[in-house]
Amino acid sequence: MDKETTLVLLNKVGVLPLFYHADVEVAKEVINASYRGGARVFEFTNRGENAFNVFTELLAYVKESLPGLSFGIGTIYDAATAQKYVDAGTDFIVTPCLNPEVGKVCAVANIPWIPGITTLTEIYNATQAGAEVVKLFPGDVVGSKFVKAIKGPMPNIKIMVTGGVQPTKESIDEWFGAGVYAVGLGSNLFPKEVLAEGNYTWIQQKVAESIELVKEFRVNS
Repeated sequence: MDKETTLVLLNKVGVLPLFYHADVEVAKEVINASYRGGARVFEFTNRGENAFNVFTELLAYVKESLPGLSFGIGTIYDAATAQKYVDAGTDFIVTPCLNPEVGKVCAVANIPWIPGITTLTEIYNATQAGAEVVKLFPGDVVGSKFVKAIKGPMPNIKIMVTGGVQPTKESIDEWFGAGVYAVGLGSNLFPKEVLAEGNYTWIQQKVAESIELVKEFRVNS
């Protein structure tokens, strides 16, 4: 999927599910449930020893079975790892911190690079390094007032917030009211007990509810 389409989908849907699981079949079920719920961008996080092998299997499945889904990798720290996932075919890369070397790899591959930031200086440096969207993390620590404040000196900055975002009207309204481009949701969409029960219908409904809350906010704001 091309760079522009991924970023447009991220903004249009407004919700980016973030997930990791070592079991390919469990991960497939979660991605399927998210897709049925309306997600069109999905981040698999690079957090386990076997993450790369799981990712490549999932990516092949997505390309074959889930049309229109942009599937990317998160928790990438360095250029070598980024290149490995680019070669595997990732649609985008999300990093927990700001490493311009990863940005260079993404620029050559012409895929979105979404670096993690927590300060105004990091946001500036990220945009100078080519990031079109930045990831504010951890959102619950930094707070929505930070987003509102930086929209003053940087009105055009596109911010996705992750960490502490809740799939509730109050949380969605708070963050989108502050001016975010999108929100990333992980454990709140995929609670351990829900996964243990294999209750993928619950996940589908929660994803759909979260996306609907974004739509409702935009219609009413």
